[in-house]
Amino acid sequence: MIKNTVKLSLVAATLLGIGASAIAQTPGIDRTGTVGYVIDQRDNVAKSGFGLCWRTGFWTPAMAIAECDPDLVKKAEPMKKAAAPAAAAATPKPAAEKITLAADTLFDFDKATLRSEGKKALDDLIAKVAGIKLEVIIAVGHADRFGSDAYNQKLSEKRAASVKEYLVSKGMEANRVYTEGKGEKQPVTKPDQCKGAKSAKVIQCLQPDRRVEIEVIGTKK
Repeated sequence: MIKNTVKLSLVAATLLGIGASAIAQTPGIDRTGTVGYVIDQRDNVAKSGFGLCWRTGFWTPAMAIAECDPDLVKKAEPMKKAAAPAAAAATPKPAAEKITLAADTLFDFDKATLRSEGKKALDDLIAKVAGIKLEVIIAVGHADRFGSDAYNQKLSEKRAASVKEYLVSKGMEANRVYTEGKGEKQPVTKPDQCKGAKSAKVIQCLQPDRRVEIEVIGTKK
């Protein structure tokens, strides 16, 4: 009887000594303000001389805290972890849709000047870019196999620069257009095609290799 009286007195003193906000933050008290453990005046859980926590008559396993009932808390943790992915899945974060546009421009033999067909391809590409949030444009120049490696490298870089110049003249931001030259390293024609020494026929056959590949990367508006 004395023990019950002491318990109730401690509970009453605790409830009168703290406000609603403090109750909500006190360990062992649920959202409704129900006290699961006896709390002293310093808002600490009251313990017996053997270090055991005093539970109130309203205590339930859901009120368990690690300080007093570590075994019950450990059992509840896996359930909380399992519920977290479900909550995240219920509100997925929308991802931007990546869009890639591509186009080729062809060049005359030993030239870095855009052909009329190349300008048309770029104009079509610019029209499509208007529908996306632009991130970057990459222009990679190429050359056919005639000429030295060093010469073809420079020629491929000039062709890529020619494309960038045209795109910028049409309103594209210069700092979003990157250029690169690959020389004759990545031909489109197969090794068994366009065989023979330099001639009008072979040069015409190698036309697909004299190009700039353009890639536009952005996200859907």
